[in-house]
Amino acid sequence: MLPKEYPDHYDATLILQLYDLRRESVMREARAAITRFRPATAEEAVAVLKHDHPLNTALRQVVGYWEMVYGMMKWGILHAEFALESTGEGLVVFAKLEPFLEQIRAQKTGVQFLNTEWVATQTEAGRRTMERLRPRYAPGTAAR
Repeated sequence: MLPKEYPDHYDATLILQLYDLRRESVMREARAAITRFRPATAEEAVAVLKHDHPLNTALRQVVGYWEMVYGMMKWGILHAEFALESTGEGLVVFAKLEPFLEQIRAQKTGVQFLNTEWVATQTEAGRRTMERLRPRYAPGTAAR
C-alpha cells in the first residue's frame, strides 16, 4: 500500500469527479434501490446475488462503484481519511451485508467487498464509521 500522508488538490479533484459519477442517472437509480435494501437473513443477502433478482443490477452497480473508490484509497491514489469525511454511503451498504459476508463470498468468487472491508478495518475514519453503522444496520434492528 502507498498511503498518502496528507490530501492534496488531486484528492479534491478526484472526489469531485467521483461525486459527478454518483449523480449520473443510472447510478442514482441504483443507489436509491440499494438504499431501501435491508436483508434480515443470509438467504435474503445471497438471493440478491442471483442475476434474476430485481435488485441484482443495482447492487452490482453500487458495490462495483464503491469497490473502485475504496481500491483507490487502499492503493494510496485517494487519501482515505479525507475522502471519508464527505461520504459514508459505501460503508452503509457494507454494514447491511457484512453480517452475511461469509455466505456472500461462498456463493460467488470469495473476493466480494475486499476493498470496502479494508477501508472499514484499516482506516481510522472507516473504523469509526463502522462502529456507528453496525448497531444501526444489524440484522433484526428496525429499518430507519
